[in-house]
Amino acid sequence: MDNEVIQIVQTKIYSIRDKKVMLDYDLAELYGVETKRINEAVKNNPEKFPEDFWFELNDEEFKNL
Repeated sequence: MDNEVIQIVQTKIYSIRDKKVMLDYDLAELYGVETKRINEAVKNNPEKFPEDFWFELNDEEFKNL
């Protein structure tokens, strides 16, 4: 992977609840799809994603971003 791409991805990794996470809209941007498509994929195919693959931010966590 190109160093520039690695740096871009690294800037989209956040530490929330002591976990390293990426936000749905950042993943969507990387994959070139709409954010709702990422969320639909997780919702419609739960067997393909580990239980801890996603969680929703609370209002305080969202403000702190």
